[in-house]
Amino acid sequence: MTTDYKDLSVQGLWKNNPALVQLLGLCPLLAVTSTFINGLGLGLATTLVLIGSNVTVSLIRNIVRNEIRIPIFVMIIAAFVTIVQLLMNAYTFDLYLTLGIFIPLIVTNCAIIGRAEAYASKNAPKDAAFDGLMMGLGFSAVLVLLGGMREILGSGTLFAGADRLFGSIASNWTITLFETSQPFLLAILPPGAFLGMGLLIAIKNAIDAKQAAKATQPVEKATRIRITAE
Repeated sequence: MTTDYKDLSVQGLWKNNPALVQLLGLCPLLAVTSTFINGLGLGLATTLVLIGSNVTVSLIRNIVRNEIRIPIFVMIIAAFVTIVQLLMNAYTFDLYLTLGIFIPLIVTNCAIIGRAEAYASKNAPKDAAFDGLMMGLGFSAVLVLLGGMREILGSGTLFAGADRLFGSIASNWTITLFETSQPFLLAILPPGAFLGMGLLIAIKNAIDAKQAAKATQPVEKATRIRITAE
């Protein structure tokens, strides 16, 4: 059976986005997206875990017995989370401290165990890797959008703290969009995350509704023409 990579991409990035549609992984998503870089860092970590766990689950899918598959999947995910955590501890220590407990909590992200069970355990490693990549990018896109939006509204900056992820080369990447002596706390604090997330979901639903309406117009027009002709 030929894999439709275009459909996998659309599902992961838009139609079945883990954050906007499945509403999975909301705890870290809402907690750490106070800045663009925080969202990007957690998004990259989650994507790496998704790809690694999907490929591993796919490789052992015919070996693991059905009765113990979920504990095995969790152990695999935990192993990759540990690898990512140690790498961040070694190379992006400041960002590692900022994200804190939410890095090991990737293990409990239902989007990862969900893809391992629903897709990786039933498909070839190459397809599972691509599915993990698309789902990870979809989740990361929401993290980045929400983090960027909250950072701009709250502090008037973008890419603040980029050196924590990219090193000293990014120390002057911060863009100041406007100066403020008093940060907009509603955007920076958790309530701002809920409001921002609700706005992103509303925008997606509005776009989907508009596309659905456009798709039905030709059908309705053809129906009217046929009735008139009869």
